[in-house]
Amino acid sequence: MTDLYSDHYALAQDAADPLRNLRERFLIPQHDGADQAYFVGNSLGLQPRGARAHVEEVLDKWAHEAVEGHFTGQAQWMPYHELVREPLARLVGAKPLEVVAMNTLTVNLHLMMVSFYRPTRERPAILIEAGAFPSDRYAVASQVSFHGFDPATDLIELQPDQADGTTSMDAIERAIAQHGSRLALVLWPGVQYRTGQAFDPKRIATLAHAQGAMCGFDLAHAVGNLELALHDSDVDFAVWCHYKYLNSGPGAVAGCFVHERHAHSEVPRFAGWWGHDQSTRFRMGPQFVPTPGADGWQLSNPPILGMAPLRASLELFDEAGMPALRAKSVKLTGYLETLIRQRLDGTLQVVTPADPAQRGCQLSLRVIAGRGLTGRDAGRDLFDYLATQGVLGDWREPDVIRISPAPLYNTHADVLRFVRAVERWRDHA
Repeated sequence: MTDLYSDHYALAQDAADPLRNLRERFLIPQHDGADQAYFVGNSLGLQPRGARAHVEEVLDKWAHEAVEGHFTGQAQWMPYHELVREPLARLVGAKPLEVVAMNTLTVNLHLMMVSFYRPTRERPAILIEAGAFPSDRYAVASQVSFHGFDPATDLIELQPDQADGTTSMDAIERAIAQHGSRLALVLWPGVQYRTGQAFDPKRIATLAHAQGAMCGFDLAHAVGNLELALHDSDVDFAVWCHYKYLNSGPGAVAGCFVHERHAHSEVPRFAGWWGHDQSTRFRMGPQFVPTPGADGWQLSNPPILGMAPLRASLELFDEAGMPALRAKSVKLTGYLETLIRQRLDGTLQVVTPADPAQRGCQLSLRVIAGRGLTGRDAGRDLFDYLATQGVLGDWREPDVIRISPAPLYNTHADVLRFVRAVERWRDHA
């Protein structure tokens, strides 16, 4: 039998990886003079080596051309957001008309709810998952209150129905059917941030639309992680960030999708100058005429320095292709899960679904081994110990360690290193 635990196996898998050279295109944090085993792409992706050149291009243009940089030379600032439009559309399975890079995730979520959460006395409710990322919950609760309704009754939070804390599709279907006549909006994650569970946008959108509700998705943990088909999924809108799997830097400019059927819609929106029709924008007229498509939801001109690193990352995604990245991801995360079940079964509980179709690269892990080396909570103790070994995951309250082998730069050797570090901790705890 093949010894999955051996250095030979891990190194052979990495040597045979057709995407192995992508790792060299990233800057890997160091620990004691060696590469860190970095599993936190689900929180902040690593810096592409090409990002610096794109940022310096903007700085040099500013230095030498000043305001004329909006209109002259390469990578002009006036249409700068258009440089990422087509690669973003390819990445999320959309038409170029349907995507735009702008603002930050929660700002975009609010802008989308202005247009697509239109409650009435009969339909005031929003359905989200219980334990949603706090920013999402704050945003939807504030929107419900802003419209004069009560989050206590009109923000419906679906509790997980599975023993591991995940939510079945049957439970989602039942909730949409039960509350359908009151639902104005179903807002769901592409991947639930704490459990790592992935959901099917098309199925959920179909259920929501059948009840007369709008459907939107927060794809913060799905973009660059899963193969997406937003246009064909028929969701009304989606929002996401680019600093996780899209490796565009802390606080990076976010992304937004608006389905083509809303491209010329007269839905209410909060308008801004950069969303005005490009052909007449500089006439400075008093009446807002939206640019067709997602661009029409822009408010202000994009932050060019903030958008520059996204170009470097999207170049790598285009080069590799999401099908190949997803195939590697399934293999890497499967290897991680197999080793955990073989060698750490009494130490770690995998919360994330075992079915690869219901997860991305992230595994959410609970420590079940009792007290740690310092007598503190074992989960937090293990997390801190891993950092001393140059193995970095992230911690989510109250008891989850997230380990996410990102296919752009993680390896089988990284995964093996994580498992061995946990074993050392366990054997000394």
